[in-house]
Amino acid sequence: MSSARLLVALALALLFATLAARAPARADAELPQEKNPWFASGQKWLAEAREREPIDGPAKNVILVIGDGMDVSTITAARILDGQLRGEPGEENFLAFERFPHTALVKTYNTDQQVADSAGTATAILSGVKTQAGVIGVDEKVVRGDCASAKAHAVTSALELAERAGMSTGVITTARLTHATPGSAYAHAPERAWESDADLPAKAREEGCRDVARQLVEFAEGDGIEVALGGGRDQFLPAVRGAPRGERGIREDGRNLAKAWTERHPKSAYVKNRAELLAIDPKETDHLLGLFTPSHMAFEADRQGGDTGEPSLSEMTARALDILEKNPKGYLLVVEGGRIDHAHHVTDARRALLDTRELAKTAGMLAERTDPEDTLLLVTSDHAHTLSISGYPARGNPIFGKVVEPDASGKPSRHPARADDGMPFTTLGYANGPNAPGRDGREDLSSVDTASPSFRQPAGVPMEMETHGGQDVPVFARGPLAHLLGGTIEQNDLFHLIAAAAELREKR
Repeated sequence: MSSARLLVALALALLFATLAARAPARADAELPQEKNPWFASGQKWLAEAREREPIDGPAKNVILVIGDGMDVSTITAARILDGQLRGEPGEENFLAFERFPHTALVKTYNTDQQVADSAGTATAILSGVKTQAGVIGVDEKVVRGDCASAKAHAVTSALELAERAGMSTGVITTARLTHATPGSAYAHAPERAWESDADLPAKAREEGCRDVARQLVEFAEGDGIEVALGGGRDQFLPAVRGAPRGERGIREDGRNLAKAWTERHPKSAYVKNRAELLAIDPKETDHLLGLFTPSHMAFEADRQGGDTGEPSLSEMTARALDILEKNPKGYLLVVEGGRIDHAHHVTDARRALLDTRELAKTAGMLAERTDPEDTLLLVTSDHAHTLSISGYPARGNPIFGKVVEPDASGKPSRHPARADDGMPFTTLGYANGPNAPGRDGREDLSSVDTASPSFRQPAGVPMEMETHGGQDVPVFARGPLAHLLGGTIEQNDLFHLIAAAAELREKR
C-alpha cells in the first residue's frame, strides 16, 4: 500500500473511532447500577405503570374514605410506624391505599378561612361547592348560626343523589355520627354544633331548624340511609332521669331516635356493641343503626374489643358492605376515621398514627372486597394538621423516638442528637398546641420515654389545642374515572368526579 493510501486509511479509521465514541450508548446497554435493588424496584414500578389502563365506568358503587386530619406527614409517619411494628425499618413500607394507581393534591381552604375546618371541607367533598367554616350541607351565603338564612341555601349531597337513584347508602365514623364530617353527608345546618336538639338555640327551634341527629333518622331521600354506624348515642336518646345507662341521653324533646329508626322501616335493627353488630344477619337486615358510645368512639390504641366493647373501623365497614352489597343498583358508602384529628389536636401523634393505620387496614379490606371495574374507591382527608417529621434521624430510627443521627459510617450513633440548647429532641413535633416550651424553656427529654402511650409530642407555639394546617392533602383512587385525577385540584372537584363516575345526576 502506498504511503498516501495508508494515510487515508488511518484517517478514516480515526474518524470512525471518533464517531463511535460520540455515538449514544445502546438503549439495552447495561448500566452499572442495574443490579442495585433500588434500580430493580424502579424498573418494576415503571413496567406496572405502563400496564395501567383507564377505567371509563360507569361505577356501580362509590366508596369515599376520609381520614379526618390525615395529611401527608400523618401518612408518612403512619407508613413508617406500620413497617416498624412488623420489625422493618419502616421507610420503604406502603400503606394499602398508597398502592392505588391514581393520586392528586387537594386544596382545602374554606370560603372564609385560609386554614379550614371539617364542616366546610366535608361539604365541599360531598356537595361540590366550597363553603364557609362551621356549616354543613349549605352554601357560603348563609350566616353561621342563623336558621332562617340557611333555608334557601341547602346543597344536595352525593348521598342524597345516590338515594334518589335507588342506590343503597351508608355512613360510618369513629367520631359521633352527628359530627361535622359524617353530618355533611345527610344534614343541612348553619351551625355544625347543632348535633342534638339540646344544642339548638330557642330561635332556631322556633324557625323550624332540626338538629343533625333528627335529620339522620328522618332522612327522606329514597328509602332512607341503609347503614349508619359510629358514636354519639347521647344525641339520639332522651334525657330521662333515672333511666339505665345506655338508655339515657341529652335530648330535650323526649324522643328516642334509635327506637324511631327501627320503627320507620321493616327489617331495621339498632345495635350498641361489637357483639350485637357481628350477630346481625345481613340477609334479614335492610337498615342498621349502630351507636356504640355516648360520644366519640375510643382511639384504636385504647379500644376495648370483646363482646361488649366497640367494633373497629374495619369491622364496622365490613358489616356495612354485607348489607349494602345486596342492592343490585349499587351503593354509596362514606367512611370516616374521625379520631385521627382529635389525637392531633392534643399533640398525641401515637394515637393519631394508630388510627391512621386502622384506616389503612380498612382501605385494604375495601380494595380486596371490591372490583375496580365497577367500584370507585377514594381515600382522602378533609384538611391537614401541623405535624412535622424533622431532624436527621438514621434510617429505621423509631418514629416515636428521639432523633439519633447516623455516624460517619452510616450507622446510628450511640447517643441522641442534641439541639442548640444541649437537649435531645423528637422526630415528630407540632407547630402549635399544648406541650410548648414555657418560660423556663423546653422539657429535657433525656430520661423521658417518648414512645410511652402517655407521651405527647412537643409543640412550638403554646396553644390550648393544636390547630389544623392549611397545606394540601392527597387523594388516592382506583376504579372508574379515577384516572382523571392528577396535579392539584379544588376540594369540591371530588364531588364532581363521584357524581360523574356513578352517573348520579343522570339517574336522579
